[in-house]
This record gives sequence, C-alpha cells and structure tokens, in this order.
Amino acid sequence: MSRGRYLFVSDLHLDADSPEAVAQFIGFLRGEALEADALYILGDLFENWIGDDDDEPTRAAICAALREYTARIPCHVMLGNRDFLLGAGFERRSGCRLLPDPVRVQLGATTLLLSHGDLLCTADAGYQRFRDFTRRPATQRRFLSLPLSTRRALARAARAGSRRYTRNQPERIMDVSPQAVTALFRLGATGLLVHGHTHRPATHAHEVDGRSATRIVLGDWYEQGSCLALHADGRYEMLPVAPRAGSTLSIEPSSSRV
Repeated sequence: MSRGRYLFVSDLHLDADSPEAVAQFIGFLRGEALEADALYILGDLFENWIGDDDDEPTRAAICAALREYTARIPCHVMLGNRDFLLGAGFERRSGCRLLPDPVRVQLGATTLLLSHGDLLCTADAGYQRFRDFTRRPATQRRFLSLPLSTRRALARAARAGSRRYTRNQPERIMDVSPQAVTALFRLGATGLLVHGHTHRPATHAHEVDGRSATRIVLGDWYEQGSCLALHADGRYEMLPVAPRAGSTLSIEPSSSRV
C-alpha cells in the first residue's frame, strides 16, 4: 500500500564505537522508517567499510536489521566517502540496492537529484585527488586482497589521518563549491538537489539559468538523527530523529560471511 512518503538520511557513520547511534538507527528502521514507500541513505551509513566480507558483529547486526527492513520497504544506499567499498555482497547481506552518485529519480510528482555531496567540494583539491585514487578498480582490488586484520588496521590509521586533515583545513574548503552545485543542477535538469557529507543541515535557495532551485543538505547522526520526508505531492519536511535516551545495543558475536 502506497503511503506517498519517501525518507532520506545521510552520514550516520555507524560503528562499534557508537552503540547509541546504532541502536537509534535500528529503532528508526523498526519505527518511523516503516511509514515510507522507500528509504534513501545518501552515503556514510558506516564510519568505514573495509569489504563485503567483514564479519565484525556491529556491522553484521546493522545488515541484519536492514535485511529485516527491506523485506517490507525498499532501501537504496549511496556510497559515501567512508564506505565507498560497499558492493554486491553488502546488497545480498542487507537487501539494499546501491545507487550511483549522482542519480536523478522521480518520486511521486517530484523529480530530484541525489548525491552524497563530496563531489561538490571541489575546493578541497587534496581530497578530490584521494577520492579519485581510492575509486580506481585496481586500487580497490589491491586493498580487498589484503587480510581483514590488515584492512582494519589501515582503516583505523586512515580515520585518524582524516581527522587530522579535516582539523587543518579552512572552513570554506570543507563546504560545497557554488560552481559545482550549479553544474550539478544543470546536469540533473531539475530544481531540487538533496545531499549530505558536509554535516551542515540547511535548505538553500539557488538560481540556475534564471530558474529557482532548492538544495537540501541532510545532517549527520552524531548527536541527533536528521531525516528528510518528501511527500508524493512535492511537499517536504525535516524530521528530527530524537536520541534514544539510555539506548544500548547488545550484539552477539557473529561469524556470518557473504
């Protein structure tokens, strides 16, 4: 039965170090998200993803919760800058379907463009070079051929390095480029763009070739969940996902593999 309602979230950054956020997301899947025709996760669902064969218990629990959810409601996931190694194995484990970035979709009466958002941060030349390198198939094959223990160690080192890099960058470098936003609106030929990545939730008005356009930036889930609801008639609203006070997640060791 169609509900005429589509939900969008981004930048959850889930991992074992944030059990409250994991519990909050699983609660969201079992509650609010069931009142939707589809759920779209626009990147960085995980703090990192070192391969579809990763059997770490927290990631296994999240995939299991998504599998439970997708048995009832479609869920589409876009690669983020933290979990760009999600692949066909993740789709099998979770029941989700991966999206290209960017992608143009038609939902009810609305045509919109979806992106994680990191491609729009073109002023950060160092990151864009890193992004290009890590998206190369040969680079990914070499990394995925390493033992899980080695990949976990490299992911921890990369996470620490990313935090140092981010702290040392000017604020303007870390946000989207107006020129890149305009180019993406032209590419998508639509007046609505939804993305995450910057952790700066807001609604921005743009003018592209004399026409009004709207860019909605989703928030992260570090302190409080952020969710966009788009209705079939074109209305949209932000739905804060309140923290679950005292929420915990009990996870049994898992040996599940792809």
